[in-house]
Amino acid sequence: MSDDLELGPIDYIVVEWPKGSPPNGAAFPLLVDLVDRGVIRILDMSFVEKAENGDVLKVDIGDFDLDGNPDIAIFQGAASDLLDQDDLDEAGNALEPGTAGAILVYENTWAAPFATALRTAGAQLVAAGRIPVNDILATLEAVESEES
Repeated sequence: MSDDLELGPIDYIVVEWPKGSPPNGAAFPLLVDLVDRGVIRILDMSFVEKAENGDVLKVDIGDFDLDGNPDIAIFQGAASDLLDQDDLDEAGNALEPGTAGAILVYENTWAAPFATALRTAGAQLVAAGRIPVNDILATLEAVESEES
């Protein structure tokens, strides 16, 4: 890899909407804000549905009818073909049958200068992880109840 390529860590998330509750678009303006502020760069975004029989089908973002509020058409160009059907199927393993989901691959651009400096100095990432927010909230709630 070229030493002059500044690239931040790449993450992905898979989110699920319950049966009969497709995305309402509330999170999309917040995602746009993160991109506009340079916090992240969307590398790929795909929407899927998991059929009752377990099949995972790609869904065009335009198929979600949100009455233009917000206008999610801006995300139609976010697909870069990084995600193939095998990736969609793997993400679908996390989804319940009869639900809709989204897979988002993004670069943490805010960390690019730091990551580049580490790579240039010869450092290598040897471990990474993420603590689920629900786990943190549960721990904080338990600590708070112990203090009361």
